[in-house]
Amino acid sequence: MQNPSAINPPIAKKIRKELETHADVRIDNYFWMNNREDEQVINHLKRENDYCDAMLAHTKDFQKDLFEEMKSRIKEEDSSVPYKYNGYWYITKFEKVKNYPIYSRKKETLEAEEELLFDCNKMAEGESYFKLVGISISPDNNKVSFGIDLTGRRNYTIYIKDLTTDKLENDKIEHTTGSSSWANDNKTLFYTKKDEKTLRAFKIYKHKLGYTEDEMIFEESDATFGVTVYKSKSRKYIIIACYSTLTNEYHILNADKPNEKFKVFNPRVRGLEYSIAHYDGHFYVLTNKDKALNFKLMKTGETNTAIENWEEVIVHRNDTLIENIDIFKNYLVVSERTNGLNLIRIMRWDNSEDYYLPFESETYTCYTSANVDFDTDLLRYGYNSMTTPASIIEFNMFTKTQKVLKEQEVLGGSFDKDNYTEERLWATADDGTKIPMSIVYKKGLKKDSNNPLLQYSYGSYGSTVDPYFSSIRLSLLDRGFVYVIAHVRGGEYLGRNWYNDGKLLNKKNTFTDFIACSIYLIKERYTSSQHLYAIGGSAGGLLMGAIINEAPELYKGIIAAVPFVDVVTTMLDNSIPLTTGEYDEWGNPNDKLYYDYIKSYSPYDNIEQKNRPHIFVTAGLNDSQVQYWEPAKWVAKLRELKTDSNQLLLKTNMDAGHGGASGRFESLKEDAEEFAFLLDLEGIYS
Repeated sequence: MQNPSAINPPIAKKIRKELETHADVRIDNYFWMNNREDEQVINHLKRENDYCDAMLAHTKDFQKDLFEEMKSRIKEEDSSVPYKYNGYWYITKFEKVKNYPIYSRKKETLEAEEELLFDCNKMAEGESYFKLVGISISPDNNKVSFGIDLTGRRNYTIYIKDLTTDKLENDKIEHTTGSSSWANDNKTLFYTKKDEKTLRAFKIYKHKLGYTEDEMIFEESDATFGVTVYKSKSRKYIIIACYSTLTNEYHILNADKPNEKFKVFNPRVRGLEYSIAHYDGHFYVLTNKDKALNFKLMKTGETNTAIENWEEVIVHRNDTLIENIDIFKNYLVVSERTNGLNLIRIMRWDNSEDYYLPFESETYTCYTSANVDFDTDLLRYGYNSMTTPASIIEFNMFTKTQKVLKEQEVLGGSFDKDNYTEERLWATADDGTKIPMSIVYKKGLKKDSNNPLLQYSYGSYGSTVDPYFSSIRLSLLDRGFVYVIAHVRGGEYLGRNWYNDGKLLNKKNTFTDFIACSIYLIKERYTSSQHLYAIGGSAGGLLMGAIINEAPELYKGIIAAVPFVDVVTTMLDNSIPLTTGEYDEWGNPNDKLYYDYIKSYSPYDNIEQKNRPHIFVTAGLNDSQVQYWEPAKWVAKLRELKTDSNQLLLKTNMDAGHGGASGRFESLKEDAEEFAFLLDLEGIYS
């Protein structure tokens, strides 16, 4: 490993900026980086990139080897499991050496001639970033709308293509979410506009083919809400969804009558969360009504949708979270979570059957897949585990038989799932709470404290990171690494309370849970502080920033991807994306109670002069979720107060946003660079 003192790191200039809130003054010497149009900012980011490249120059060949190794496990010529919708089978495929998907369809039968919809490889030619989303086929199957992003900022332009001529219409709709929904007249399209500055999705428009002026039909005036529009699975309704962290509201319109006005399903009530699905004259409502913390299922008639008409279908249970439902002609399929484990429950509408699909592991993920057809007994679901590649399975709900439609192939010939061990472990947090972890490693590993271990977590927004298989991860496991997912509070692994106990004024539980898991892994000799590494991205990057401040001595190295680390300043700035919509997640710092609490853990505001682990930080110049200046400022301040000789690296993708590079292989290069950083610290070079 190259000596960090051999190369001079870039030192950012300091310009004193006083930020006063609630009579409290914070000094931010790097606030000036908040201007992507400033040439000095761009030059500083480039200097950081050059420094990072120089510090990792001795790993370049290893990075290439890792990239080729990861790529070699992926089936380059691959195809999705086709699904049938409105008379056509839809297919997504990849061709050898190509980065982007190809979308096609076949009429009625899979033996029919293939019709090309989009070749994203051709569409992406000459672009440094490319993303296609929101493919929506008109009811007559003759037109398709879709969204394109060429910056990574998740600001999409919608286009419409005539599938009978394969020509683009003149319609071009900018500053959207990329998704859109057709009315049943085949000429009216509903879509969501974003605020050009904050990127908040806040207006619904109606677009008619051939018309230049679109009609705004809904505007969300509450800055803490976003909106979207979609079509019900029954194809009978166009639905506007208004959403915030804690509250939902829906508006419905018969898709046969696009010129009529939307009707409010039930007026918003703060704290009332619900989602709706339509079937056979009823709406089914998944809701937390009446303090149903883990949600219950209710239903109501199409014409009387107000809350007083909702009737209970599945009662609330304290030990089981209802996550989702899928509706079929004869069956209701309920996705549940009990004790952290995914469950799929199948119920006949006539109440003659009610059973669960059997799963035996404690480190698996299952989920319902593409089920677009009502009139079928066939349920598609996905399954994988820490050691088992992903499969798409077709289950016959009537005969209770199943077949594997597709299993992820791990190429190269060396992979055998029996060569790996998966476990679920439980650490104890400071307050006595048991914290679950999913762990995988090469079979035969000795618990002698000498194993390198990479610990990952996210822990925010109620987003649950389930145990999952990764062929990329094999490059670490096969070199002796242990990999751990810590299911900390702030996610929803153990139900809705698990989320509530890791947000707002309980946010610090997320950080102390992660640290407790690290201490447990060291105590049980899976690793030691000389070999323990941690990784997290976005809100998980906030977690990395917190543990660096609170317990840096536990870790040898940290990877913080697009980290949300300047929490106070960001949550006080309602001009940037996401801020106002996240007050219910982090708290509104305009309230002194939340200001003081957020400030007490915000990584950027709590940097002290102390030794820290080796740190590798990533950013995206076009990132709309975590602005590039947060990681840039954080690294500058860490470097200013640095007391150790460990590596501190910042790599900014100058062409991408929150998700990093586009294309299935380009992103592997970023993975290879991060893995090389870790393996280099362990003295592993092949």
